[in-house]
Amino acid sequence: MLMDLLQNTLQAFIPLFVAVDAFGTLPIFVSLTDGLDAKQKKHIIVQSFWTASVVGVIFILLGNLIFRFLSITVQDFMIAGGAILFCISINDIINPANARRLPSADLGSVPLGIPLMVGPAVLTTSLLLVPQCKLLPTIISVLINLLIAATIFRQSHHLLRFLGEAGSKALSKVMSLLLAAIAVMLMRNGIQEFIKQ
Repeated sequence: MLMDLLQNTLQAFIPLFVAVDAFGTLPIFVSLTDGLDAKQKKHIIVQSFWTASVVGVIFILLGNLIFRFLSITVQDFMIAGGAILFCISINDIINPANARRLPSADLGSVPLGIPLMVGPAVLTTSLLLVPQCKLLPTIISVLINLLIAATIFRQSHHLLRFLGEAGSKALSKVMSLLLAAIAVMLMRNGIQEFIKQ
């Protein structure tokens, strides 16, 4: 029983690790939290972890039912998530002098918790893994991957120390462009899937 649980958890862990993409999200985290102190960053990391965890588990349990009840699809979810990310990235690029991110009280929830840590890729992958790996191993794998992502975010100060102030600002701008590109990709994939269906 325990061996089956471990085997199924490991089987679900690998595709979810790719879907969460903690290392790919790290530069975006650095961009969105640029200028915040260590205490604010810690608060955002904890908030993003719990938001992503709660949404991920609830979605695994009730995702198909919620989508049917609201008459929405995964494609709708991808387009909406991409639109949110695009607005944030464009605001950062056009108005660099303004407070480009959401208030720190909200940043951990959106966009870090959702849709960056738990977005369409993670939610869709989770739903597909449940029949194959079973419910509990899938939930455990999601939580472990989110904990890994939070730990990586927590160590982002090492990256900032290595880059210095000028490098951090340059990285922040590059990542804003990358965030916009990711947002367009999410919306494009959502629209393409919608057209196919």
